[in-house]
Amino acid sequence: MNLITDLKLKFWLNLKSWVMAARPKTLSAAIVPIIASVGLVQSKGHPIEWWIVVFVLLSSFCIQIGTNLVNDAMDFKKGADTESRIGPQRVTQQGLFSFKQVMLMATLFFLLAIGLGIPLVVRGGFPIMLIGLISVVMGYAYTSGPYPLAYKGLGDLFVILFFGLVAVGGLFYLLTGEYDISVFILGLQIGFLSTILIAINNLRDMNTDVLVGKKTLAVRLGLTGARIWICFLVVAPYLVGYYWLFKNQFAMYVAPIFSLPLGILIIKRILATAPSAVYNKYLGLSAIYGVLFSLLFYMGSLVR
Repeated sequence: MNLITDLKLKFWLNLKSWVMAARPKTLSAAIVPIIASVGLVQSKGHPIEWWIVVFVLLSSFCIQIGTNLVNDAMDFKKGADTESRIGPQRVTQQGLFSFKQVMLMATLFFLLAIGLGIPLVVRGGFPIMLIGLISVVMGYAYTSGPYPLAYKGLGDLFVILFFGLVAVGGLFYLLTGEYDISVFILGLQIGFLSTILIAINNLRDMNTDVLVGKKTLAVRLGLTGARIWICFLVVAPYLVGYYWLFKNQFAMYVAPIFSLPLGILIIKRILATAPSAVYNKYLGLSAIYGVLFSLLFYMGSLVR
């Protein structure tokens, strides 16, 4: 009986550790473009095939988790994650799982993403296959490979491209078979929102990242520059969003503005607080901010 109890306890402890390694807060970056894209599709009078939405969401989750796991393992291997880390603890650094175990789990999630993407490729053809394969490769290359993006200051650009332009554009194309400037505009808006997460994360860790040669954008810009970048990311969606006013789609611009007070709160706290463990709370707020913006955009898209 004790053996069974011990096995159950070990199972749940391991499961909890894997969930921690997946970084659930960051998964909002996969949800936000889905919500917004569905709203844009509906605003143009197209029907929603929900099986496509579900498969895209699940595949996106898998790529995001795989990327997080590679990040967990590689940051430890390269010395970026140590006992002095002020961010959420990483499973490799804590010794909960070995480097090989974490990398294997990352590979499994990438393979699962590819498997989930097969029906989408059947539906969307070569463009979707190309998007899917590049997304998986870039997820691995974010912190690994011969030119790790996060270590070269390209992590923010990666998020804007893949969690903004590619995510919005890919789903819109799958649901409609079309692509136009409005999709690009929405992709930029969502890309800026999703990048707030990584920008805050990198600002929090800049003092330890610089010691191991991890030249994130925050390290390159410095404290003041990194703060200005976050302020820009918070307000940029509304600047780009003037497009909706020019197209007489007022509700799609006005509705998301009701999320701006939360964005202003994030700015105030970032400007008033030195990089520290309290930034972990700001990460949660930025995740909520992105989801709230996308939900309000979706609601605005329903107004005719």
